[in-house]
Amino acid sequence: MTDERQAMVLYSNPVLDADWPDPDAIRVGDDFWMIASSFNRAPGLPVLHSRDLVSWTHVTNALPAVPPVDHYALPRHGSGVWAPSLRHHDGLFVIVYPDPDHGIYVLTAADPRGPWSEPWCLLPGRGLIDPCPLWDDDGRAYLVHGWAGSRAGIKNRLTVVEVDPDLRRVVGDPRTVVDGDELPGFRTLEGPKLYRRDGWYWIFAPAGGVATGWQTVFRSRSVWGPYDHRVVLEQDTSSVNGPHQGAWVDAPDGSDWFLHFQDRGVFGRVVHLQPMRWADGWPQIGEPLGQGRGRPVLEHPRPVPAVGDGQQEPVRSDDFTSPGPAARWHWQANPLPDWSAATGDGTLRLRAQVTTRGDLREQGAVLCQQLPGRPSTWTTRVRLQGDAAGTRCGMVLLGREYAWLGLVRTPTGVDVALRRSGGGTEDTLAQLPAPGDALDLRLTVDDEGSATFAWRTDDTEPWHDLPTAWAAVEGRWIGAEVGLFATGMPGTPLDERGDAVFGPVRVTVAGKEA
Repeated sequence: MTDERQAMVLYSNPVLDADWPDPDAIRVGDDFWMIASSFNRAPGLPVLHSRDLVSWTHVTNALPAVPPVDHYALPRHGSGVWAPSLRHHDGLFVIVYPDPDHGIYVLTAADPRGPWSEPWCLLPGRGLIDPCPLWDDDGRAYLVHGWAGSRAGIKNRLTVVEVDPDLRRVVGDPRTVVDGDELPGFRTLEGPKLYRRDGWYWIFAPAGGVATGWQTVFRSRSVWGPYDHRVVLEQDTSSVNGPHQGAWVDAPDGSDWFLHFQDRGVFGRVVHLQPMRWADGWPQIGEPLGQGRGRPVLEHPRPVPAVGDGQQEPVRSDDFTSPGPAARWHWQANPLPDWSAATGDGTLRLRAQVTTRGDLREQGAVLCQQLPGRPSTWTTRVRLQGDAAGTRCGMVLLGREYAWLGLVRTPTGVDVALRRSGGGTEDTLAQLPAPGDALDLRLTVDDEGSATFAWRTDDTEPWHDLPTAWAAVEGRWIGAEVGLFATGMPGTPLDERGDAVFGPVRVTVAGKEA
């Protein structure tokens, strides 16, 4: 086989080199569907579609607003939607997700593209995380979940409880089926996925922590245990740290695969696809190491022939020619109707919002996308409208800390400003009079997360590079994000706040438009 032909049938990991944390996936017919954690982001619960397990399209978000809606009207970094599960049962797609501060929720849809039902709370309580349902052959249903020590005071254990088949109520007493404290070396056992195969109950569960852990598989003849276990995927000598927590899914040809994440710091939890086979009655994942263990592969023949153009990442650029923000965008909190207007005319309008301290991490109305895990360049055009001093707008690289480039209305005109967060306020790195109230903005991020900003008046002149580089900083349980914003000063009357008009957003990843 020629090198060109070989390259056509191979895929490379990660298949999704961006922040899609805690993936779960299923196949229905010839279609693969995947969801991921979204935390405080709104809309939440992204739904992705693929025909080959390699190239994915972000088709919708199952959760328009995170409940309780009033609670998430403010950014609640690190809270909200934790590791969800996706299943197909009795003609419905079912998502079960945890909010560690409120309980376990369920929502359903006949079509994963939506509409999705309003979520309902199946199991209220703090510290209940990572749920996964199973409908047994006898019609009974069960739910497995883990525990967040930060809320519940306990962790490192897996609990199973019987629920009614409609996932509306609990019908039995919960039981601990695996106690990680009883397993040598185990810590932070969580993220369980419950399956049934060949007369065995299987729980796929990670342990060891987000960035340093491994994948374990448990099996028992009874859903209540006792469970034997094996470690089936670990970093070993590979470059893929913490390979774990994801989904076992089969392809139409009967082959088995495992989707999991790797923590890449500022780039978030990226998604890998591993071959999976059965040997000695147990799954083996990745490249075999012996004794049932495996390590991640970085390259492998595709599960099925490439579908479409073979692009592995969802589309990021947006020309705003469709009404409303596209599925790829999300806010830091549940949005209000007046935050934005996108009528399909090629522009996005953001109304200037107010926070007490001007800290963008406290500003729900920042419209964001994940930061790609490869070098990327982001450009857009922005116009500042409104005369109130202190109104500002621009493009931000946002995490626990942030930096932004944009326009600021001053008492004497409009300035170009580059600022960064600092202890709840902002430090000015550069500021100078702008040639007008509209600029092109550019953000360039390298493969280590180092960012540089630039601006120009229009495309007839060269870019003005700002010399100060900014090291991207990850968020709370998420990677860094690229966002658009407009803010006003406290006390500014509503009808005087002004707004910002953004033109198309163009994104290139590794030199190719994405």
